Amino acid sequence: MDRQLLIFSTLCFLAAVVRSSVALRARVFRRSRFNFGMILLGFLLQSAFLGLRGHALGRCPITNLFEVLVFLAWSIALIYMVIGPAYRLSLMGSFTAPLVFLLQSFALLAPIDAPRTGRVPPNAWLEFHASISLIAYGAFALACVAGVMYLVQERQLKTRELHSIFYQLPPLPNLFSAMLRLLWFGFALYSAGLISGFFTGEPLPWTKVTLAIVIWIAYAAILFGPRLCSMSPRHLAAFCVAAFAAALSLLWSIEFVAHHA
Repeated sequence: MDRQLLIFSTLCFLAAVVRSSVALRARVFRRSRFNFGMILLGFLLQSAFLGLRGHALGRCPITNLFEVLVFLAWSIALIYMVIGPAYRLSLMGSFTAPLVFLLQSFALLAPIDAPRTGRVPPNAWLEFHASISLIAYGAFALACVAGVMYLVQERQLKTRELHSIFYQLPPLPNLFSAMLRLLWFGFALYSAGLISGFFTGEPLPWTKVTLAIVIWIAYAAILFGPRLCSMSPRHLAAFCVAAFAAALSLLWSIEFVAHHA
């Protein structure tokens, strides 16, 4: 039953992707509540899936890579839902839906939903550490989306080839502001997750701790770099995209609850 909910959720995000692709290909993209409605429905189905899985496990459903990817997709959708109507009804949904769709499709198709052998007493600190880190990843993902939108719009301005999507993008200053706010929000959450990892009462896997610190340093450099040296908004947007790509490739380094089960 829970897997069916996830399949229906993935189809909702696919519907948003298809609708946006058709509109962009025809160069007649307009603001639409359809994409927002599909993402909202997909988010509600994600939440139902995580609720059922969490009830069955008796803990936060992040015990294997399958659940971590779904939780990450849910985090991205959650932050998208709360960033404000000016962005929800703009082209941001068209950039967000494909990312969530790909994450959930991979989770569903890859043989990574390893079964659990039984219930293990939950570790509150460990669950907080892992879940807050994944929500931080969601904020970084939306910052990456804002960075991509910034780079796309700036390129259109430079080439003076203004397509219909140009007029649906928020102004560059607004995009830059949104990107910074998402970065700061994600950085604060990730810092809390990193610190809480030292209070789990479990042996510290130093390889994973080192990788987590590397990600933290990378985002700290992006946020504090412009204050130390000259960095254009375009460069910051590019670094934001590159940092999330690197962080996503190291997603396995997040401490799964199952690791100590």
